[in-house]
Amino acid sequence: MFDSAAGPVGPDGAAGPAGAVKPVRRRRLPLVGLLVLPLLGGLVPVLAAPGTAQAASACSGRPAKTVEFSTGELRVYKTRAHACAVTVAKKPGKRRTMSVTLQARGGRAVSDKGSYTKMAGPVTVNALNRCVRATGGIGKKSVSTGWILC
Repeated sequence: MFDSAAGPVGPDGAAGPAGAVKPVRRRRLPLVGLLVLPLLGGLVPVLAAPGTAQAASACSGRPAKTVEFSTGELRVYKTRAHACAVTVAKKPGKRRTMSVTLQARGGRAVSDKGSYTKMAGPVTVNALNRCVRATGGIGKKSVSTGWILC
């Protein structure tokens, strides 16, 4: 508040010296509010409509190409400057050999190979104005895209 005759007025109504401004007190959340907010965040997925798929991807960007094969699928994603690839099993659960390789034209191939239950990757390469090719495999089955995103 401000009294035109006396200058700034404090919360108790007493006028302070001319030109003196008291700091503004900020309200803080009560401790109960800090405890409840994280709990509500955990309920949001439960409140989603039943039967809706909420697929999570390890890659950022838009889906550019998906190639299915008998044991899984190879997914390639594209942002403005990067490409990303993952190999995802159709039936996750049992540990088996999975691999994913991604290469930008003129660059080295980046790969991830190991014994996984659900997914191999993600692998990412710089692909600004460059074609890429990806290969994915699960067990003895594999698939390749050839040069894409040109």
